[in-house]
Parts: sequence; C-alpha cells; structure tokens
Amino acid sequence: MDRRVEFAIEICLQAGKATLRWFQNDPEVRLKDDGSVVTKADLAAEDIVRAAVLRHFPEDGIFGEERGRTGEGPGRWVIDPIDGTQSFIAGVPLYSTLLSYEVEKVPQIGVCYFPALDELLYAEVGQGAFFQGKRTRIAEPVPIESAVVATGSLKSLSRIGLLEGAGAMAEQCRTLRTWTDAHGHALVATGRAHAMLDPNVAEWDVSAMQVIVREAGGWFGELAGPGTALSIVPAMREEVLEVLNV
Repeated sequence: MDRRVEFAIEICLQAGKATLRWFQNDPEVRLKDDGSVVTKADLAAEDIVRAAVLRHFPEDGIFGEERGRTGEGPGRWVIDPIDGTQSFIAGVPLYSTLLSYEVEKVPQIGVCYFPALDELLYAEVGQGAFFQGKRTRIAEPVPIESAVVATGSLKSLSRIGLLEGAGAMAEQCRTLRTWTDAHGHALVATGRAHAMLDPNVAEWDVSAMQVIVREAGGWFGELAGPGTALSIVPAMREEVLEVLNV
C-alpha cells in the first residue's frame, strides 16, 4: 500500500473519531460569513489533519473547507472535516470525514470515514475501492422500477430545477430517499444504491468520493452543471437522466 494511502486512512480515522466528542453533545454551532454553519468539531478535525500533513508531507499543499488553502506544489490534500454538518448537528449518524490527495488538482487517493457508524471506504486510482477492508463494487444494473436512488435535499433540487424530475423518479423507482452528502455516494460505491443525485457540492465534497465511486466501477460526474454531482451504475445513467429530464 502506498505510504500516502496508509497515512490518509490513519489520519482520516483519527480526525473522524475526534468528532465523536461533540456528536449528540453540544457541538457549539456558529454561522460562517457565507451563511453556512460550522461546529467546534469541524475545526478540531481539520486541525488534526493539517498538523499531520505538515509533519509527514511538508512539501504538500492543503485545501480545507474551514481553514482554506496553505502551501503550494503539485500535490495537495483536500479536507472536508465533517461532510454533512447538518446531520452532525441534528445527531444523525450519516456524516463523514473526507480526505483526498490530489496531483495537479486531479484526485489520486480518497478516504471516507463515517465516525458514528465506524464505516471506512478508501480508494487509490488504479487500485480499486475498499469498504471495511474488503474490495467493494457497485451494484449490477437493474430496471428503473427496481432501482434504489439516493438524493440530496429537496430545497437544493428545487434550486437547480430538478424537483419535478426527482418526483418523476420517485414515482418510477423502487425507492428514493434523501440519504444525503457523502453517504449517498458511499451507498452507490458499496452496491447498496444504484444512483446518488447530489444537487449541491463544493470541491471538498467530491474530491475523495469521485475516486472511491470510480474505483468501485461507478460513473461520477456532474448531475446538472457545476456544483452538482451524480454517482451511478454506468449502464443506468442515460435512463436515469431521461427520467430526470436533464
């Protein structure tokens, strides 16, 4: 295993487990300048990763959701200390800690850890994806009426004009649930869902997950333009987009 992969797994686990101190226990929420929320756990987890990168890979840059960009060079670490902050604040265990390593802004390593579930996914380009230590693959394609589809918030779907399409999907597929954020993409990568419709993402949300989904055999790209994402069983993509009217 590449030393950066080992490092990424170890430090993502460490940072994620640190968030449990505040999970369901007064996370100290405050608003950021852009109107989004941040908790003490977000800051603590990102600081753990940053300190470790500076110790072990001082030549690499860092790009984190909460502390911004530091360092320069072809390699950088991208940190989302808590992906699914609203779930974390609400005491819902579907939040994750995400970490990726990029070269020239192209993700090479992705790690996703769900601290409250104690579930770990990771992948390296060309080496496959792993869930709980075992290789994982996407589900086999199925007809739309048998599909399990995950999606982000209804408000975000409405904002990008896909609420009506999501309603049509809900009418046709087996089940559509708002298993949001990285958890939805993880369900696709582990064969538990066939598609994840993600209507609102930033760089730190997708850097790690795109490696994991693709290495598991899935298709990962834009759902409906920049700032959106889709994870899906490749053979089902055209039919799903047709139902969504994208």
